[in-house]
Amino acid sequence: MGTLAGTIVDAPSGNPLAAKVSVQGSGGLFHAPEGAIETVGTTNPFFYADGTFVVDLPRGQADVRVERGTEYAPLHLTVKVPLKGIVNLSLPLQRWISLNEQGWYPGNTHIHYREFETRPEERLRFDSEVEDLTVTVISILQQQELAYATNRFPVGEMAHPTRPHWVLDVGEETRHNAVLGDSSSGYGHVMLVRLQEQVDPLSRGVLVDDSDPDYPPLIDACDAARSQGGVVIWCHNGWGMEAPIAASLNRIDALNLFDPYWLDTEYDLWYHLLNCGFKLPASTGSDWFICSANRVYTHLEDSFTYDRWLETLRAGRSYITNGPVLELKVDGCSPGKSLDLHTRQPKQVSAEVRWQAHRPIESVEIIMNGTVVAGEQTASGSTEGKLNATVAAPNDGWIAARCSGKSRDSYGHAQWAHTSPVYLKTGSKDSATRKSAQFFVNRIERSLQWITEKGRFEEAAHRQRMQQLFREGRGAFLRLAQG
Repeated sequence: MGTLAGTIVDAPSGNPLAAKVSVQGSGGLFHAPEGAIETVGTTNPFFYADGTFVVDLPRGQADVRVERGTEYAPLHLTVKVPLKGIVNLSLPLQRWISLNEQGWYPGNTHIHYREFETRPEERLRFDSEVEDLTVTVISILQQQELAYATNRFPVGEMAHPTRPHWVLDVGEETRHNAVLGDSSSGYGHVMLVRLQEQVDPLSRGVLVDDSDPDYPPLIDACDAARSQGGVVIWCHNGWGMEAPIAASLNRIDALNLFDPYWLDTEYDLWYHLLNCGFKLPASTGSDWFICSANRVYTHLEDSFTYDRWLETLRAGRSYITNGPVLELKVDGCSPGKSLDLHTRQPKQVSAEVRWQAHRPIESVEIIMNGTVVAGEQTASGSTEGKLNATVAAPNDGWIAARCSGKSRDSYGHAQWAHTSPVYLKTGSKDSATRKSAQFFVNRIERSLQWITEKGRFEEAAHRQRMQQLFREGRGAFLRLAQG
């Protein structure tokens, strides 16, 4: 057996870098150092290396891949391994973009480790460094008696072991699911971040045990989190019954999308809520482990702090991506801002989208009220470009941008990015508002039927409270549906 000894560095500075490494020997098998932490899930096999690694390999050609985050270009090379002896490899990683220098900071707001993870502290450190995340949020949760490894961490912010200015935050995912096979999806899943103490109960209903009641509502957890300075993010579970209720009662600060991959129900939820006039920025995560390159970037005018990062997330100065850089300006305004068009004639705006990517992007679109109003599609794709459009805006609404590319990353995911919206105020509503509001009216009526006929409650007052909450939500959407 020969030996491959690799040293991974930042190309300009020569400083060592943690990265994920894939080494495929001449026999086509994946090789890793003994005791190395390996990636999990459906991704191509990689191991984590803290700047250096040593792997024993059979004689012949070996393929080596090295990756770090989304702002470094992946490195791929082939080497010849001798029958005996050491091959020393220098592996310089080159940034194709440095977004921190432009005030953009990436975060993943939804990660758990399953019960079989034996080294959660090491994995958490490597996950944050290898994915180059300024903010990494893991969460405790409950599903009956399963002892998830991330539940070992105490709630609250903790010091990063090697990057003092980065953030490791332990939040909470509070959840409710319906009985398996039920036509309902349950109340939903909510991420609570920046907590000072745990919010109880962690779950309700069958996620606790077969006899636990379907109470209290998730908005109680939202209120408890906010009372201690926390931030509330609705995560995946786009069909959760309480999502439109929590939004209508202003209990949600952001929505996790692509969490961990595209789900139409989540985009349906987001676009419909935006159409109804709710200001809800986009966030994203990877859920059970780092199984995607998903990240939310927020833009800070001042130096980075976690509180400023969360403030900009709540304000909607964000975009979500697994690689491409996507920027939107509407009449010079960035996402999260509102444009007052009451006195403007004609009521129209100028939208500009800029993108950069390491891999080609084939489609760039401007979305208004859930409908594509301008776009550019190219068969060969491009790694940078600009799209300008004049958009008629006779009614209240929102404008966002999205892009996609066919090229897949090492997680097997196609390229994508989506901005949070710029909001438009004119004083009049359009049919998109009424249709989206009616969508929620119908949905809440089905939820009310489930609460009345199937929901399990220990006290009649608990059922009545849930019914009242959902009736209030239905009333809010009914008024919008009726114009």
